[in-house]
Amino acid sequence: MSGPTRRIGAEDSQSRAHLLDVAEQMLLAEGAAAVTSRRLGRRAGVSSQLVHYYFRTMDDLFIELFRRRAEEGLRRVEQALAVDGTLTAIWDLTSNPAGALFNIEFAALANHRKALQAEIAEFGERYRRLQHDAVAARFAALGVPEEVCPPTVVLLALTGMAQIMSIEANFGFTTGHDEAVTFTRQLLERVEAGEWGVG
Repeated sequence: MSGPTRRIGAEDSQSRAHLLDVAEQMLLAEGAAAVTSRRLGRRAGVSSQLVHYYFRTMDDLFIELFRRRAEEGLRRVEQALAVDGTLTAIWDLTSNPAGALFNIEFAALANHRKALQAEIAEFGERYRRLQHDAVAARFAALGVPEEVCPPTVVLLALTGMAQIMSIEANFGFTTGHDEAVTFTRQLLERVEAGEWGVG
């Protein structure tokens, strides 16, 4: 990850953690535009000056908020893949709707905040590499040749489908989602069972 953003308050401060918790609640309930230093301070029961004591700018706060959730998510995925690295498990992790709203809000924020854009891109590369290595390792174990089914292409197809469904579901639009999930899972189960026609 990139170097830490400039802080004034201690990183392990309970007050700082509380501000991040409240900011995340506000972002998910009301959208990123609602998270200002004044409103955050009022909601957290502190002054806006104290918000800026821990976070010099709102960009710093949003970066730390994203980084905290991203690192937690990366650790969960790493632990889950260590237990079950099958293609169906990779799909379940990729298509998990948890955090979709969080990601949508940060994607919108990043359009106008270059520092946050760089943070998201850097984490995205780390997460993509983890996913890619998991798919490549599973294909190798199953004897699926990369020239026939490149892991990167498969991963992008799975990720793209999952992201589209997450965005649509956020707007209450789910037509075709169940069919897509069922088809994808059954296809991956057939590959896991050796019903691939290659090798």
